[in-house]
Amino acid sequence: MRPPPEHQPASSRCTETIGPIPHHGLPDDVLVVEDDAIIAMDFEDTILGFGVKAVRTAGNVARALELIADRAPDFALLDVGLAHEKSFAVAERLKALNVPFIFITGYGRDVRLPPAFANQPRLPKPCMSETLEAALRRRSSDG
Repeated sequence: MRPPPEHQPASSRCTETIGPIPHHGLPDDVLVVEDDAIIAMDFEDTILGFGVKAVRTAGNVARALELIADRAPDFALLDVGLAHEKSFAVAERLKALNVPFIFITGYGRDVRLPPAFANQPRLPKPCMSETLEAALRRRSSDG
């Protein structure tokens, strides 16, 4: 028989009352679609440093779509201009699955997006860690 709540350790009372502690508003699984391996690794290290549980990377559209088919992410960062292709097919798939995503680009606001994605959030590349973390938290809570 369990002791009454006032005689239980505070930590067990809290988890019973509020359930599992949320992961600080961050997504659990982030997909990074980036064709530059160094930049992809930097994003991965940075995002894992925020406390995200899993970061998967893809260097092209085909690999990104395979990863999404295997397990849809909670959130994605998409480099607009991949080697020899654009990431819009990935964006379309994520949108169909209601997965929040942000475009990342070295071209800033000058990059042309298809009308369906004209209002999609984007981050400059490179971007400050604080800006990236805020975007992950904001989009995760919106999603």
